[in-house]
Amino acid sequence: MGYALTRFVMLRLVGLTYLCAFGVFLQQGPALIGEHGLLPAAAFLPGTTFFEAPSVFRFIGTADGTLVAIGWLGAGLSVLVLLGCTNAVVMALLWVLYLSVDGVGQTFWSFGWESQLLETGFLSIFFCPLFSVTPFPKRPAPLALIYLYRWLGFRLFIGAGLIKLRGDACWVELTCLDFHFETQPIPSPLTPFFHFLPAWAHKAGVLFNHLAELVAPWGFFGPRVVRRVCGLVAIAFQLTLIASGNLSFLNWLSLIPLIACLDDGLLQHLFPQRLTAPLALAERETSSLQHRWVAGVLTAVVAILSLQVVENLVSKRQHMNRTYDPFSLVNTYGAFGTVGRERDELVIEGSDDGGATWRAYELKCKPGDPDRRPCWMSPFHFRLDWQVWFAAMSTADNEPWLVHLIWKLLHHDVGARSLLANDPFPTAAPGLIRVRLFGYQLKRYGEPGWWSRTEKGEWLQPVSADTPELRAFIDAYGWLE
Repeated sequence: MGYALTRFVMLRLVGLTYLCAFGVFLQQGPALIGEHGLLPAAAFLPGTTFFEAPSVFRFIGTADGTLVAIGWLGAGLSVLVLLGCTNAVVMALLWVLYLSVDGVGQTFWSFGWESQLLETGFLSIFFCPLFSVTPFPKRPAPLALIYLYRWLGFRLFIGAGLIKLRGDACWVELTCLDFHFETQPIPSPLTPFFHFLPAWAHKAGVLFNHLAELVAPWGFFGPRVVRRVCGLVAIAFQLTLIASGNLSFLNWLSLIPLIACLDDGLLQHLFPQRLTAPLALAERETSSLQHRWVAGVLTAVVAILSLQVVENLVSKRQHMNRTYDPFSLVNTYGAFGTVGRERDELVIEGSDDGGATWRAYELKCKPGDPDRRPCWMSPFHFRLDWQVWFAAMSTADNEPWLVHLIWKLLHHDVGARSLLANDPFPTAAPGLIRVRLFGYQLKRYGEPGWWSRTEKGEWLQPVSADTPELRAFIDAYGWLE
């Protein structure tokens, strides 16, 4: 059986993931890293070299209009891929554009799925014909590309599985899911259902995790039946993660190398004949000699770059989500090496009457108001929400971007306010802002509200635009405007 239909599905998913990624950049990029963003790219780039932060923004500038133009170009090319107008040139442009975004994204683009998208996107350049833009190429892709995707899938799952066994005893004790659903970064409306499953179901879930991440990957390179079964197990696992949480486009992206474990003989049963018939014609041909040579060179490059990745995987000091080259061509991955036992959240509040009353700002998807239903986010990504989840485990001195956000809210900054779900002070900035720390616990379906919470103290004491310590902090970073 061939892989024409497999390639068709994989490339559509690549297009969807790129579209989500550039959509996020369009909506949030200027407010996060633009001219007046929380971490301006213009201030970041001069202190780095091209190989530390490869980006076309070095040459075209980081004005907000430039960021938006790049975002729209990436989104437009992504739509072309979704429609089937896909070739190596389009894929290469998408890869360069997203490499450029990631290169200047700093803290807000520091997640493992950024390098995973870049690695997946780089392979996709060679998975397509060079110039043809038809959704039904006449020639199949070299088989080596299918194996390179499977190698990516193997590293994704083995890396995630090993980091869990080495990182937190609860994965061995089968108790991690007793805490994971409640404490994960951005819960979904289905999270309470998963959280309040009985203990035996949580243990079964951890065993399923180990099956999918530590056992199934070894079958990705096996005989057809084994490969299909292992691929479907891993796909089912990813769909479970999509349902139970909001991990951005990570799990959608992870489906792509897993589909490479399937083939047209299996996928043809899921699609109408009018689609499968023209795709089947491609399997009557062979990939071009030039394409096979290019795939061979790519395989050699990936093999060389994989040496450090394999060394990391077998190391007792395994690193999670690390790239070993400036272009994120071959990376090591992992997720939830440790699981929190309690959920801490930051709540930003403002006052316009000298502190007599306080009103809360709400982020777009992060828990805040205990009566507010958790939102659906995946495959989208609210990057500020995610970073605020991390900030609750840290201090203000270690999260200067959040202090910068407070400063901007004290000045009624339009960009900062666009990152929020609400602004309790729509006409004028509040005189004071504080940040309080709460512990959150999920409620069962049927109980009033979604969360109960207990205050743990102040993360940032009340400050005004004239607070000397705040002004000195902002000035130290060159943000005093």
